[in-house]
Amino acid sequence: MASPRHNLLSEDCRVAINHVASYELHISDAYLSMACYYNQDMGAPLFATFFEDQAEVKREHAKQFLRYLRKRESKICLPVIKRPDTDNWGTGIQALESALELENKLTNLLQNLKTMASANEETDLLHFMGKYLDKQKRNTNYLEQQLAYHKRLEQQAQEEDPFKKHAQVSGKETDV
Repeated sequence: MASPRHNLLSEDCRVAINHVASYELHISDAYLSMACYYNQDMGAPLFATFFEDQAEVKREHAKQFLRYLRKRESKICLPVIKRPDTDNWGTGIQALESALELENKLTNLLQNLKTMASANEETDLLHFMGKYLDKQKRNTNYLEQQLAYHKRLEQQAQEEDPFKKHAQVSGKETDV
């Protein structure tokens, strides 16, 4: 029979998992805010559905990380992460840029956790988190594609209306 100590996580991995779970909840809140900002009355863009779906997915990921901590008999102690200052997500480009920034930070946290798990020979943890890194890559790729697409659309719209482009560049909103 394995000793009870064998099941415990290293302290640095425990802290890192708590941080990842807390950040997943943070992103979930941000995605929920973004999804609610773009309602049907505004003609919600396609990525608003992605935001709504990701709010649920990220919350579920956080729960899975917390369950993993309990399975490994580790303490749950989520650090407080300040919620986004933004409640007005403005253009779709601004929301996509914010989402991409959040996802990139989560990717870094997961990569750091993977490095720690490897250094501490936490093979169970490495196996557990493999699917999360794959999902992160897909989310990041999706957001990058959406951002590039919407930037191209905005550029085309400005090229079609050169006066609007000039007014935006000069910082003045004037009608002709």
